[in-house]
This record gives sequence, C-alpha cells and structure tokens, in this order.
Amino acid sequence: MTPAPRIALIHALPESVAPIREAFARLWPEARTADLLDASLSADLAAAGRLDAAMTARFLTLGRYAAAGSGAVPAQAVLFTCSAFGPAIEAVRADLPLPVLRPNEAAFARALQMGPHVALVVTFPPSLPALTVELQQMADAAGRPVRITPVLAEGALAALQAGDGPGHDRAVVAACRDLGPQDLLLLGQFSLARAAPALRAAQDRPVLTTPDSAVSLLRARLTGQVPPDLT
Repeated sequence: MTPAPRIALIHALPESVAPIREAFARLWPEARTADLLDASLSADLAAAGRLDAAMTARFLTLGRYAAAGSGAVPAQAVLFTCSAFGPAIEAVRADLPLPVLRPNEAAFARALQMGPHVALVVTFPPSLPALTVELQQMADAAGRPVRITPVLAEGALAALQAGDGPGHDRAVVAACRDLGPQDLLLLGQFSLARAAPALRAAQDRPVLTTPDSAVSLLRARLTGQVPPDLT
C-alpha cells in the first residue's frame, strides 16, 4: 500500500489552521498534515508595510524546516495558508525541489474559469492589494478577461480573533451586499472559509473558498484524484 502523503502547512494566522484542517478532513482524509505556525508574520508585515529581504529569509527558513518533515519522512508538498506573502512564497518555491502551493493560486485559477466578474473578499487589509495584483496577473497570463471588485470586510477579523465567529460571518455578509453583478464571491483568506455557508444562504452567487480549492489541487497533483465540485 502506498503510504499517505505528508503535506506541510505553514500558517501566519492561527485562524487559518481550523479551515484547512476541516478541508483536508472532508476532501482528503488520507493525507497526513503537519502544521507550522508563526503568528508574528502577519503582525510584522502590517508593521513594516511591505515585504523585505528579512521577511523572505524567514520564509525560506520555514519552508526548508517544513519540507524536512519528521526527518525520516519528508513532506511531499508545502502549502502556505497566509495570503499576503506571495513574493516570499515564490522564493520558497524556487528554493525547494517539491511542490509549493501559494494559498490562493488554486482558487484564483478556478475563479477565472467561472467568469470575468469576481468579487475578491478579504478581512486582512494588507492582503487586498497583493491579492488583487496576483489575480490580475494570473488572468493576464491565462489570457482571460477579469473585472475584480475588491471587498474588505471591516471588523470581521477582529471579531474572529476575539472569539466571535458569528460576528465575523455577519460582517462578511454585510460587506458583500450591494456589490452589483458578480459571477462569484472569492473568499481570499483561509480564515474566511467559515463565512461561506452564511454567504450562500444570503445570496445566490457561487462562493469559492481557498482551503477547498487548495486541497483539491494538491490531491489532483499527488494522486490524480479530484474531489467533486467545490462551489
């Protein structure tokens, strides 16, 4: 029997851990996941206002440590769940000889196949410009038109960090009202996945989450098995 693959998960927000664990449990329970959390990354990025060489060096260290696995059992892939660090993650991808997945690339690729009008929703302000640029660049590279409506759900992340999950979800639903015509709502952070049921109940547009999309892509790459539709 082929052993279950070990997937290293690197987090910058504690709130990202539960959503990706839930997605693996539901979509790929055979995979073995290993969590690595540095909760100072997001605070340091917010304080600095930009990614710098020191931050990229920290990501390289995290990536090498995570890829080593248990020593006896190395990781077969690395998935970052932190959405505001794209260039640093690309440096890790260039550094490691195994698949390294940015948190949003699977969801972004899927979103571009679903339609050109995309509402991109975040709760962490530094993520919004970085993810907007990343989605536009992916669209340009794929030759697909896209009209991005950026949405910042103000107060949602603070509510979640204070333990108020329902308050987080209400803030996200409120931020997604009156957006005009959209082909889908794209939840750009792993911590936002918990708001998907409330959003689906409040409106009739497809809602795409990053954890489900990432697990689906990793499973397809490593086993050839694709879970059912995720919207």
